[in-house]
Amino acid sequence: MGAPSVEFYDVVIIGAGPIGGYLGWKLRQRGHSVLIVEEHLEIGRPFQCAGLINPGAMDRVPMKESVLSPIWGARINSPNGITVDIGSSDRIRTWSVCRKKFDEGVVKLAIDSGAELLLESRPISITNFDDYAEVVLKSRNSERKIRCALVCGCDGAHSWVRRYMRMGRPKEMMIGYQVEVTGYRNESGKLDMFTGSDIAPGFFAWAIPSGDTTRIGMWSKAELLSGKSCEMLISNLMNDSKWKSRFQNCTIIGRFGGPVPSGLIKNPLKERVALFGDASGSCKPTTGGGIGTGFDQVDILVPRLSESIVKGDLSEETMLKISKLLDPLRRKLERIRALRNAFLTGASDDELDEVFKVWSRPDVTEIINQSGEIDNPIPLGLRLLKEVPEFRSLATRAAVAVIWG
Repeated sequence: MGAPSVEFYDVVIIGAGPIGGYLGWKLRQRGHSVLIVEEHLEIGRPFQCAGLINPGAMDRVPMKESVLSPIWGARINSPNGITVDIGSSDRIRTWSVCRKKFDEGVVKLAIDSGAELLLESRPISITNFDDYAEVVLKSRNSERKIRCALVCGCDGAHSWVRRYMRMGRPKEMMIGYQVEVTGYRNESGKLDMFTGSDIAPGFFAWAIPSGDTTRIGMWSKAELLSGKSCEMLISNLMNDSKWKSRFQNCTIIGRFGGPVPSGLIKNPLKERVALFGDASGSCKPTTGGGIGTGFDQVDILVPRLSESIVKGDLSEETMLKISKLLDPLRRKLERIRALRNAFLTGASDDELDEVFKVWSRPDVTEIINQSGEIDNPIPLGLRLLKEVPEFRSLATRAAVAVIWG
């Protein structure tokens, strides 16, 4: 009786979220054999994000059927109640989606193109050999060994792949929390943003339309919470803030929370291993969104990774060279983080109110409508510094961040 056959794939992807699905799809388009491994029984559960997909990401996948609400504008509110309305209905800024439908749809793209999916399974070891990596998977009460050229960690903020392979930690780990409600008083096509140290210290809270419901949430850093829980801060927003009248008819029907890793780790690629999305710390520092930047990583890296798989060269040296392709994205995200820190995280409530007073001027609001982008605030920052003298005097730290990063 011969030895049992050993399964071999070009790529094993750990994590069947949207980044894992998109990665599998793109690798299949280049002819590689792909196995996607997911620890849960379902795709898209649990989900922990606010459910916004930017137009750039949506344009890359045919997932419009997952849309719950198009978002074209925002009401942004200062700590002391100054409201600035931005946006126009003739330009969609982002999409509020059903994450389960979105995630399932993206993974289906990979499966329909020939990728294989293994549910209720998780890795318990990765071992590199000269010509392959061996991944041991645990599926319920059984184990199986898979050999592959490349292992990709798309397994989220607390990535097992990142930890097992000792690949470091993201620069910062925020925490997000939200409730889903009925009965919120919102304006069709607009999301609400709220600032203030008593509801989202150093960051902001939100109310995002999601079809028949609304997602009310906040995010911050643990060290800024001063002993308060995220639940307490959401309660403050809904029951004790200047905007409590908007929430008076709300009924909570769901609660979600989780970490938000931001700041690309130093080396997201090493011998026969690559990290993508939240596993690599690619969430945007201004919004916490990670799908767009995760898709960016895939599009940047897959061509070179594919070439290396074909050549049989996924050595440490080669992978570190490929990792350098992410340097422009890394610099962009760090520049945005510096702008966020100067403009929001490092600002007091009184300083934020002064900035909102300038933003509320019609001429400045028009600049925001023309140049404002949720995913890339740098062009808007540069234009405000150039065209609005009061902005320069109010935001010297922001000026340094935008110009020098």
